[in-house]
Amino acid sequence: MKGRTVLYTGAAGGLGFETTLLMIECGATVVAVDRNRAKLAVLKQAARNRGPGRLLTSDADMGDLVAYRTVLEGLLAEVGGFDIVINNAGIYPAKRFEEFTLEEYQAVQRVNVDAGVLAVQVCLPGMKERGFGRIINISSITVSGGWENLSPYVASKMALIGLTRAWAREFGPAGVTVNAIAPGAFPTDAEKIHPDPEGYERMVLDAQAIKRRGHAGDIANAIAFFTSDESGFITGQTLHVNGGWIMN
Repeated sequence: MKGRTVLYTGAAGGLGFETTLLMIECGATVVAVDRNRAKLAVLKQAARNRGPGRLLTSDADMGDLVAYRTVLEGLLAEVGGFDIVINNAGIYPAKRFEEFTLEEYQAVQRVNVDAGVLAVQVCLPGMKERGFGRIINISSITVSGGWENLSPYVASKMALIGLTRAWAREFGPAGVTVNAIAPGAFPTDAEKIHPDPEGYERMVLDAQAIKRRGHAGDIANAIAFFTSDESGFITGQTLHVNGGWIMN
């Protein structure tokens, strides 16, 4: 990845952290965007002396699309263009469908979908001009199994798969590939929404074909493949990284 520049949203979270470090080790310049300043500071510390790449960080509220566009345009001007966009940022409020207001539903779509659309709008012209680009949308196992109490989140993650396919068809002639990754259950902060963590872990291991919990490196390796030249003939696909829980 030497010489390539990555825009990575939600990069300071549980699954983004290890991927960011791996890409730096592989020589990339990674621009990590996250709303959590404290986690960005931890990521910045971890990235020191990790390899030939470098890390730039930016805290941004992706729910404010007007302000976020300004942030993206500033970052684009600073680094001169992005070769890779990873749309990973997401929020996941949990409650029964009838308890969600329309405004709460729309807030999830703004962060999980619309912010990614905006990032692609800003970065795509440079990709087309260079004849190379990689766009990776992070979806979720929830779109395959259906998950109760997460309707806005599931809808947003399915929307990313639809965009993956439409963008792949449209951007392919310009040398830009678009793929999605659908992680299974990983021990991150997202699991804290479950009232019975031990019971949830037993359920996950019972459901998976591989009897261990997934770890961030599993996602990092999948993302690294999709950003590489070796994946240049793969586009419009969704890779399920879930230990064989759901098989498509």
